[in-house]
Amino acid sequence: MTKSTPPCIKMKIFILVSFLIFTYANSQQSHLYNQEHEILLKIKNHFQNPSFLSHWTISNTSLHCSWPEIHCTKNSVTSLLMMNKDITQTLPPFLCELKNLTHIDFQYNYIPNEFPTSLYNCSMLEYLDLSQNFFVGNIPNDIDRLASLQFLSLGANNFSGDIPMSIGKLKNLKSLQIYQCLVNGTIADEIGDLVNLETLLLFSNHMLPRTKLPSSFTKLKNLRKFHMYDSNLFGEIPETIGEMMSLEDLDLSGNFLSGKIPNGLFSLKNLSIVYLYQNNLSGEIPDVVEAFELTSVDLSMNNLTGKIPDDFGKLEKLNVLSLFENQLSGEVPERIGHFSALTDFIVFQNNLSGNLPQDFGRYSKLETFQISSNSFNGRLPENLCYHGRLVGLMVFDNNLSGELPKSLGSCSSLQYLRVENNEFSGNIPNGLWTSTNLSQLMLSENKFTGELPERLSQNLSTLAISYNRFSGRIPNGVSSWKNVVKFNASNNFFNGSIPLELTSLPRLETLLLDQNQLTGQIPSDITSWKSLVTLNLSHNQLSGEIPDAICRLRSLSMLDLSENQISGRIPPQLAPMRLTNLNLSSNYLTGRIPSDLESLVYDRSFLGNSGLCADTLVLNLTLCNSGTRSRRSDSSMSKAMIIILVIVASLTVFLAVFLSISFYKKRKQLMRRTWKLTSFQRLSFTKSNIVTSLSDNNIIGSGGFGSVYRVAVEDLGYVAVKKIRGSSKKLDQKLVDSFLAEVEILSNIRHSNIVKLMCCISSDDSLLLVYEYHENQSLDRWLHKKSKIPVVSGTVHHNILDWPKRLHIAIGAAQGLCYMHNDCSPPIVHRDVKTSNILLDSKFNAKVADFGLARILIKPEELATMSAVAGTFGYIAPEYAQTIRVNEKIDVYSFGVVLLELTTGKEANHGDEFSSLAEWAWRHIQIGTDIEELLDDDAMEPSNVEEMCSIFKLGVMCTSTLPASRPSMKEVVKILRNCKDPLANVEKIVDIYDAAPLLKNLKWEKQVEYSV
Repeated sequence: MTKSTPPCIKMKIFILVSFLIFTYANSQQSHLYNQEHEILLKIKNHFQNPSFLSHWTISNTSLHCSWPEIHCTKNSVTSLLMMNKDITQTLPPFLCELKNLTHIDFQYNYIPNEFPTSLYNCSMLEYLDLSQNFFVGNIPNDIDRLASLQFLSLGANNFSGDIPMSIGKLKNLKSLQIYQCLVNGTIADEIGDLVNLETLLLFSNHMLPRTKLPSSFTKLKNLRKFHMYDSNLFGEIPETIGEMMSLEDLDLSGNFLSGKIPNGLFSLKNLSIVYLYQNNLSGEIPDVVEAFELTSVDLSMNNLTGKIPDDFGKLEKLNVLSLFENQLSGEVPERIGHFSALTDFIVFQNNLSGNLPQDFGRYSKLETFQISSNSFNGRLPENLCYHGRLVGLMVFDNNLSGELPKSLGSCSSLQYLRVENNEFSGNIPNGLWTSTNLSQLMLSENKFTGELPERLSQNLSTLAISYNRFSGRIPNGVSSWKNVVKFNASNNFFNGSIPLELTSLPRLETLLLDQNQLTGQIPSDITSWKSLVTLNLSHNQLSGEIPDAICRLRSLSMLDLSENQISGRIPPQLAPMRLTNLNLSSNYLTGRIPSDLESLVYDRSFLGNSGLCADTLVLNLTLCNSGTRSRRSDSSMSKAMIIILVIVASLTVFLAVFLSISFYKKRKQLMRRTWKLTSFQRLSFTKSNIVTSLSDNNIIGSGGFGSVYRVAVEDLGYVAVKKIRGSSKKLDQKLVDSFLAEVEILSNIRHSNIVKLMCCISSDDSLLLVYEYHENQSLDRWLHKKSKIPVVSGTVHHNILDWPKRLHIAIGAAQGLCYMHNDCSPPIVHRDVKTSNILLDSKFNAKVADFGLARILIKPEELATMSAVAGTFGYIAPEYAQTIRVNEKIDVYSFGVVLLELTTGKEANHGDEFSSLAEWAWRHIQIGTDIEELLDDDAMEPSNVEEMCSIFKLGVMCTSTLPASRPSMKEVVKILRNCKDPLANVEKIVDIYDAAPLLKNLKWEKQVEYSV
């Protein structure tokens, strides 16, 4: 165009050009839209046309930008959202053909294979979430090619190896999440270079080797949320953590951190959450607190000392203060009782004392108040339930006194009330018995008075009122207590007869009415007690006969009717019940003891019944008459028979004299030896009591070391004696070393799940270890049907060991080993963990035993070496067999085998001549066998299949070939406890699990199955 071109022509040309440009742009946009539509349908086809994408069709009438899985910007796909869709295929390699993708989210699926490097082609990608899947292998070293990333989450996968240095080059990252993986290498210090990072989640990486918290992390000045709990951290928290000025949420719990809490931590102005529980932190809590935004503080399960700082009284926004299981002392700052936001105050198991602030609850909506196992005195605050929100009140094991606050009678929110072992008195507040939501009411060991009400809360499952001063009759209204599982009213002043209505409670498992003033007969119609396990009516004035209906209580395991006025015969059907504990002593019973009850197991069950007799001398009772025999006339007895009888009698007398002389000589020889007794606690027996009782009749077990004897002693009933024997007059040095190792270890450790060594006795050629006696002997005798000798419950039957008992045993044994590894200084490695070295008492509490091979580690962080491998085939960790290296992880391996035995019922050497149970289990995991098919039918019920599968998987993880891939015993205990031990003290579990979440979403089904 020239200057001479008319304006109207210019306008027409401009309009034409604009139209052509618009048409071209529209054409390009339409082309891009159609291209993206084809790619999306291609993605659908890659995922094999799943039903959740049925609306993804080829029809042009369906705009893909309106599909819920798609977000568009300017009519182009920028976000692909496929969360929780049960996808089992790999990611499409052509995904990045969607050129404008900035946001990809595939969390909560089942996507396998290694990290998809095809995503590097998404040049505009800012947000990538692949968490909660089945990815394996290493996180790529060149992951920094995703240079635009602002959000990266790879959590809850099976990534292993290192967290690579290249992540530190993703300078735009604001959120990095690599949690619950199998990373077992190093953590890149370069993460500290991510200056824009606001969220860092590295928690529950159980396979990480022991590592210190990288000091470079404290350079993250913009970091607001930092979670690295349960990740094997040790050492001290860097002092420079006080320089992380933006930090709001810090969780380093469940590690092995030690030393003091840095002074600068509570000076962070924006800090709102601090979780440092379950570490080894020591010293006092910093007394200068300026983090006035704090809403939650959990420093529980450490070794903290000193007082609760007065400055904590300034934290007026505090919701949760959890300091339980420390060594804190002094009084609770008065000002804490004035907090308006406080919902949970948890300080149990400390050394706190003094009066409680009386304003607790008046200003705040308290939900949990747990101060158990301290030395508090005075009265409970009156207004704990002032706002009607209180759920749990746990104040047992203190010196509190006075009456319970009357306001508790109108506290309808209350679910758990435990006040045992205090000095409380008076009547129970009106309304508390029938409080709507109350499920556990535990008042034992106080001075309460009054009578039981006709009605209780419909939700009440546990009523424990023993060792108080309650009186009157057990009300007829007890029939309305339909949900009561445990009723413990021992040692009170109840009188009258046992009401028939009490026998109508269908869920009752434990009934303890001993040491009262009950009269009359035991009700005969008790068929509703189908769930009853424990019945104790001893030390009353009951009369009449033992009802036959007791013999039809199939769940009954413990029966105590001693110290009453019961008469008549012992029902013969009582014998087949094979009760774990039976006591009928000190009554007026008559007749013959059923033959199946004539066992040493019941040798104290029938004493004090002058009318009873037995056919043998086992029970120390009068021998019964032989009964009416077929009469024969004296004249019909042949002379030959008389001669035979005379000969037999003579031989018997001769043999008796010979045995007596031999016994006398043997006893005299034993006593001539010089015996030395070393005791580790007060004893009710002497060394002669033990030495003279080591006869073959008392042998209950044997091994390579020698024999184990059961010896009767006064007060204790029995003790177990392990005799170390040699091949000659002089003991083998290895046996002596084993003896000394066991004495050294057991004499210095105390734990309820470790066998108690009472004393040792030694001479020149004999070594004796005297332990507490465990009625149910060793786990292998129950689990693998190895024992034919009667134990407390009679001849062992495999199906008696149901899953609740197995889980209870597993938790107990794990706690014993955890104590050895983490609470002993220096740590102790058992080296021979197996089912035969786990003993069981009458309540199936597990006791770790046999420390002859145990090894005390010089330093926790160092590996000790042994000159030779010791242990049992099937339980020996592979690295121990190959390198003779010793650390705690060899015990973890062996315990994993025990877990596999408990869940499958198979023995540790199950497999062929070249494999073991652990290898067998790993092989089945590799080929994808349904775990339910591997479980022990004798223990499996529909209600516990999922639990058994989880524990089986835990056993598999514990038996991982690489030691670093195994969890610690502390982690094992946490996982087992999360199953909530069915035989343990339920109330104690409530204490721990209401106080702090010790497990945080462990995802077994997606972590373990691909860890091979």
